[in-house]
Amino acid sequence: MGPSDRARPPARRTAAVSPRIGARVAAAPGPRPRGGAAPPAPRPFTRAPAVVRSEPVPVAPPAGAIHRHGPDSVIVLAVLALTALGLLVVYSSSAMDGYLGGGGGFGATFATLGPQLQWAAVGLVAMLAATRVDYRWLRLVSLPLVLLAGALLVLVQVPAFQVSVGGSAQWLKLPGLPAIQPGELAKLALVVYLAHWAARRGTAVAGLTTGLLPFVVIVAPFVFLVFKSPDIGSAGILGLTAAVMFFLAGANPLYLVGLAGAAVGAAAILLRSYQVERLKSFLDPFADPANTGYHAVQGLLALGLGGLFGSGLGERAAARGIVLPNAHNDYIFAVIGQEFGFLGAVAVIGLFGLLAYRGIRVALAAPDTFGGLLAAGITAWLCLQAFVNIGVVVTLLPVTGITLPFVSAGGSSLIVSLGAAGILLSISRETAVQGGWMHASGDRGRRNGRAHLPGSRRRPLPARTPGAA
Repeated sequence: MGPSDRARPPARRTAAVSPRIGARVAAAPGPRPRGGAAPPAPRPFTRAPAVVRSEPVPVAPPAGAIHRHGPDSVIVLAVLALTALGLLVVYSSSAMDGYLGGGGGFGATFATLGPQLQWAAVGLVAMLAATRVDYRWLRLVSLPLVLLAGALLVLVQVPAFQVSVGGSAQWLKLPGLPAIQPGELAKLALVVYLAHWAARRGTAVAGLTTGLLPFVVIVAPFVFLVFKSPDIGSAGILGLTAAVMFFLAGANPLYLVGLAGAAVGAAAILLRSYQVERLKSFLDPFADPANTGYHAVQGLLALGLGGLFGSGLGERAAARGIVLPNAHNDYIFAVIGQEFGFLGAVAVIGLFGLLAYRGIRVALAAPDTFGGLLAAGITAWLCLQAFVNIGVVVTLLPVTGITLPFVSAGGSSLIVSLGAAGILLSISRETAVQGGWMHASGDRGRRNGRAHLPGSRRRPLPARTPGAA
């Protein structure tokens, strides 16, 4: 060993890092252990086994399960839009007449709009309350409610309590209370009770003695009392709504045909002379435009002057000053057509069409038979009344005094209509997960600790077929 070898430092062992994480292999062999045994081989790198996470298998909800959610937003928007439009048009159609008739002044201008705003506020509170309350509680008060409505219809026939407007005694004035229209309350009360009655009867509504005769006993007194007010329009709405609910509950269609014939015959006997003249003028209102055809002709002229875009809000006087009777009430749709034009009138019809479509969907998805019939009855009532009011203005139907729901001036009509919309929204908050009220296994008496209702007497319906529409 030379001097240079003594100065050279010993060789350092180096290690190479494996491309795999954590594997280190010696580059040079180290000292052998005593006994001549070979050094242990390096442990090969192995990946840790992957963790397999199992996803939960979805389980189908049991038959009859109910999905709870928020109310139908489309119905809310349609109702609020119609109510807001109604307030605008009521002010537009009544402000100038109130100003001129009341001798001028701020109070006279708002003589019609002021009370309407109050009724709208009360009605919106009623709608909100009805939306939050379980609609099944109505079954407990259905009988007292329909009896109260019948008693009010009887009281309005008493001269001491009735208030006549335009020859019609539709308003009831009790001591200490504002004047009300019992016919509006009767519509809601009859719809609620018929839904409860039909749900209890079940398939028995198709029979003669178990379905048709009890139905006539329930509905005929209400229709007769409203017709005698006289209020042919409301009487027709009551009868048509009840017939729609009776048909949806499973009534024999032949019985409905017979009821329609009997109703036409009874109306022909009970019609008064001026009502017969209205029917005759309906065929040609321009034959006597200053007398029997006056309302129809003025409504058509107002619609025609509106054109495509209308004269503008509050500009009816600029459109040749058409005198329109009952502009803020029965003929408010003519005001809409005159001030907002054809497009505005179509928009109002579209809102009611949207309400009808969503109401039918709510009825089909209702979790029980009572809810389905109640939703169908409320939808039929509101939309049929709108159709009749618009049909009168465009002379598709004879002239009759009936309000446009949510739009026309009138406290009773607005409050009851908004309350009915709240009940419809309450039903829309619950949806049957499978099928709907037409596939329900039977009428529910008690459920989830809610209203303790009488036991069901209806016969069970056939079992639900999987995948049925």
